[in-house]
Amino acid sequence: MKRILKRATKKMTLSNAAVLLVATSFIGQLLGFLRVKLVNANFSAFGGQSTDSFFAAFKIPDFFFFTIAAGALGVAFMPILADHLQRKDKKGVWDLSSSLLNFLAIIMLFVGLVIFIFAKPLISNIVAPDLDPEQLNNAVLIMRLIAFNPLLFTISGILTSVQQTFGRFFFYAMAPLIYNTSIIISIFLFRDNIGLVGLGIGALAGALLQVFIAFIGLYGMDFKYRQIINFKSPDFRKILTLLPPRSIDLGITSINSIVATNYARRLGAGYISFYENAYTLHTAPTLLIGTAISTAAFPRFNNALARGRKDQFRAEFLKVLRIIIWIITPIIVVCFFGRGYLARMIFSRNAPEIAAIFGFLSGAIFFRTIYTIVSRYFYAQKDTWTPLFDSLLAIVLNIVLVMHFAKATSYGVTGIALAESIVAGAQLTVLVIIMLIRDPKLFDRKFFVGLVKIFSITGFSIMATFIMVSLLPLKFNDVGFFTLGIKLSVITLVTLLVHLTLSSLFGLEEAEPVIRKLRAIKRTILRPVPIDV
Repeated sequence: MKRILKRATKKMTLSNAAVLLVATSFIGQLLGFLRVKLVNANFSAFGGQSTDSFFAAFKIPDFFFFTIAAGALGVAFMPILADHLQRKDKKGVWDLSSSLLNFLAIIMLFVGLVIFIFAKPLISNIVAPDLDPEQLNNAVLIMRLIAFNPLLFTISGILTSVQQTFGRFFFYAMAPLIYNTSIIISIFLFRDNIGLVGLGIGALAGALLQVFIAFIGLYGMDFKYRQIINFKSPDFRKILTLLPPRSIDLGITSINSIVATNYARRLGAGYISFYENAYTLHTAPTLLIGTAISTAAFPRFNNALARGRKDQFRAEFLKVLRIIIWIITPIIVVCFFGRGYLARMIFSRNAPEIAAIFGFLSGAIFFRTIYTIVSRYFYAQKDTWTPLFDSLLAIVLNIVLVMHFAKATSYGVTGIALAESIVAGAQLTVLVIIMLIRDPKLFDRKFFVGLVKIFSITGFSIMATFIMVSLLPLKFNDVGFFTLGIKLSVITLVTLLVHLTLSSLFGLEEAEPVIRKLRAIKRTILRPVPIDV
């Protein structure tokens, strides 16, 4: 057991951390899809046990977690820890971690009590108006079950942020897998007795297990917890200064989600479930590619700046940005052309509605995936205010566009998705303009040449995907994960092979590690097997 823990808690290189996070994110997304598919398969979007209640119940707890805690757990917290670690000041790391843990735990405990007491008015007046009595009762019960999840996520988040600063990513990567697995198990445990409310029990159990996993990750770090909140510490006060803009920034994202849920409910029963299913599909590539790679790269950005190496920081940023763009472009092509296959795989009933919404969200996938690394350009420099102002403009634009597009006489529920894509593009554009104003020479000729090559190759990827979709069309009687999965897998494989082959021919450096790995695998497979005579 100790040997396993030592391997799991050892410091990782950037490449190994990125591989781990991408791999576990991929598994996490598969579990997430499986969770949603099983929820949809066992509970209807209509009636008293409507999944509208399940999705609505999570909105307020998620809002408070992102608004109060999530901003401190990475971008406002880790850069300060990195400075102390660079000075080999472990005591400072432990004291800051303890102070933040205690401070936020008190706040989140109070928030949990507020959510628990006022669950019913929060649901009926803010998130999902006019739910049927049984639907409202289920939503309230689930919200009360997960009322203290933000507190639990805050504790685990702080502990895993400390581990990331030390180059440990394993337990941070494992936590979401535990959470999804717990909800999946709860479906089968409770579907035939307490029904939809049992999913809230699964979510609570998953949050408790995340805390347990986070504590295991402290093994061998000699972590010194103290019962203090040191307001006299300049660095703790600095974290509290950096926290509000980042917290509000993330809170705005949650507000947009609540606005979307509210307007989806206004369109009628089931639309919350339709939109949330499509939104789940849309977040997968961003989390799998953007968030995973950016999270792995962020400590490296912090360490470069902590050493005063701005040249290294700039080089690392451009390298990671190009990698993310190179990876996400063919993924978006597959998502758009394969939206019908994906929708039917995750939600066989009412799949056309989900496919239509997801198609409009394709633009948001591209912009938000790139946003994950661009925003960290500012956060690594301890600038959390610029992304905040950018997001404040975005929420105003989002509300205006949703009010205009999300009408039964206009685009309906797909109008919410259209607004999401437009807003995501505007957000990214504003940040890039500010980056160029501050550092006009940031994007060099090499970067732009690489970008032109990537988008040129994407044109061929689009043609390849279109041809494959024409050869393997989605038929009316195509159902089941196996049938749909085979078709979509073949379409995806051809698209990625075209993208990779042309990238190699165009001389893109992003393709070289993949080509080398494939050649090594080929040599291993074709290696002669010695035969004893």
